[in-house]
Amino acid sequence: MNGSQSSSGKSLVWLLFVVMFFAHQDFWWWDDSSLVLGFLPIGLAYHALFSIGCALLGWLAISKAWPTELEVFADEMEETDSTKI
Repeated sequence: MNGSQSSSGKSLVWLLFVVMFFAHQDFWWWDDSSLVLGFLPIGLAYHALFSIGCALLGWLAISKAWPTELEVFADEMEETDSTKI
């Protein structure tokens, strides 16, 4: 992965993080007593979907913005440790 891909990936992750941060403040559902699927309060359904979105954001952060230098360093340390045994 070159520097520009990593930089754009980090920018995308940060942008989505900020969007998710503000979306978490779901004041628009506080007074709504609607039920989703006939049994699930709308606020709880929103947070269930929000949690799935957060998990997807975590996956995106790892796949697009994770520093590859850490992986190389960890692999080198693992190889060094295995030769000591």
